[in-house]
Amino acid sequence: MQLELRHLRCILAVARHLHFARAADELGIAPPSLTKQIRDAETLLKFRLFHRTRRSVSLTSAGEAYLPGAAAVLAQLEAARENGLLAQRGQLGRIRVGYVASAVYAGVMRKTLTRFRASHPRIEVELTEMPMDEIPARIADRQLDVAYVRPPMAFAEELQATCVHRDEFVVAVPADSPLAALDRIAPQQLRHERFAVPEQELGTLEVARRGRFAAPAGRRPGPLIAVVASVSLDGTVAIVPASLCACVALPGVAYRPLSGKPIASEIALLYRRHESSRAVKAFLHDARDEKDV
Repeated sequence: MQLELRHLRCILAVARHLHFARAADELGIAPPSLTKQIRDAETLLKFRLFHRTRRSVSLTSAGEAYLPGAAAVLAQLEAARENGLLAQRGQLGRIRVGYVASAVYAGVMRKTLTRFRASHPRIEVELTEMPMDEIPARIADRQLDVAYVRPPMAFAEELQATCVHRDEFVVAVPADSPLAALDRIAPQQLRHERFAVPEQELGTLEVARRGRFAAPAGRRPGPLIAVVASVSLDGTVAIVPASLCACVALPGVAYRPLSGKPIASEIALLYRRHESSRAVKAFLHDARDEKDV
């Protein structure tokens, strides 16, 4: 026989009350059963824990030395059990969230994170910015749990994307360009311009289709901030999400709406289709509730 949790609970109850009947009542067992548990514990420990007489119970010197460690062990085990229960309920754990920089500009990502951290303070959220084309493989390999991306994009069948924000594309032009004097810019008016193309090229390709010119083979600076910097410094034009207008103001850059039917610009949350983590499921639930489409 080995010392078990039931022995520790009995020892600590008797130490609290220094009375076997009251300790037995707290534990919900009969006094003779409690007495046996204490005797078994003392046999296993090879020292007496309590001095017992007909009228009093007191700790031995060995019992006094043993008690703090026993209490700490039981408290640690109870804390571990509580953590396990919290994790099972999706209230404890860690979530690794990837994102493309442009997802921050729309505000939807911040809203979800703020609300989720307030309602799940014991779940750690680890944020990582990365190029969009790396994200699907990272989620499939479980290096990330979820990620904010700009569709359309290719990903494996085991993954799924849910739109959480929708706005429209606008055009960023040099402030000293004749285009900046226009209230709206038609796609065909961009036919002879040099383009800086974001990593999500949907808007640029659709503008080229509507303007009846070849898909731009211009610069591809990468993140949207670099694209807008190219407009400022190199005199290019760029098709960017409207949410960028309120967040990125660079010298020499003007934003103008496109004429015609709006071209939708979306932010989606990419995640594993059959996710098992309760913490990740809780995050996905909050993110879906936040969507404004």
